[in-house]
Amino acid sequence: MSGHSKWHNIAQKKGKTDAARANVFTKIGREIAVAVKAGGPDPNSNSKLRDVISKAKAANMPNDNITRSIKKASGEGSTVNYEEMTYEGYGVGGTAFIVEALTDNKNRTAGDVRHLFDKFGGSLGATGCVSYMFKKKGIIIVGKNSISEDELMLTALDLGAEDINSDDEYFEIVTAPTDVFKIKEALEGAGVKVENAQVDMIADTESELDEKQQETILKLVDKLEELDDVQNVYHNAVITIADEEE
Repeated sequence: MSGHSKWHNIAQKKGKTDAARANVFTKIGREIAVAVKAGGPDPNSNSKLRDVISKAKAANMPNDNITRSIKKASGEGSTVNYEEMTYEGYGVGGTAFIVEALTDNKNRTAGDVRHLFDKFGGSLGATGCVSYMFKKKGIIIVGKNSISEDELMLTALDLGAEDINSDDEYFEIVTAPTDVFKIKEALEGAGVKVENAQVDMIADTESELDEKQQETILKLVDKLEELDDVQNVYHNAVITIADEEE
């Protein structure tokens, strides 16, 4: 995704996840496991788990899968412990990358991620080399045919949203990362149709690339997202071409 979260990029990403649902469910299952281990299996008292469940439902993960993942993570036989890892680096054209992972083998994951950066003309960097360029935010997308701008402004800001942007077809609501799913559910409860909700890393500056460089960035993102250990991939490249691997 580009530094500024635009709907066409979110839709592009959503299309790919729909085409690889099993991979997405595996990644969400790991998030559920981490949340349960950190705060217990009750979403009423575990806000992190509650947010992951909302994310799972937004990805159309069946309730049976969600329940099974929670029971597996809270059961006595659960011995796998996932560790949160963040990798920072550079793609072609100096593009800044942040890759978030959940892994039970740090050496394997670091090797896999490094290999892909090298393969597509980039390199891993030291911790902190690009993270200062990004801010983590919640992004909620609402169609303009769902609600008027004035009504959405009043409703969203009253719920705690930080900002609202718009283009020809969509409103983009910016929230604190911890509030995105809470505000999404409140909007839906008020009858607003939410197209997408997710936590994103928004870059302060964007990298303008030529078409060939954009193609390379898209290939790198696709291959990173195919890794089971990788949860999220963020970068600051401006992407104006279609992803041919969708």
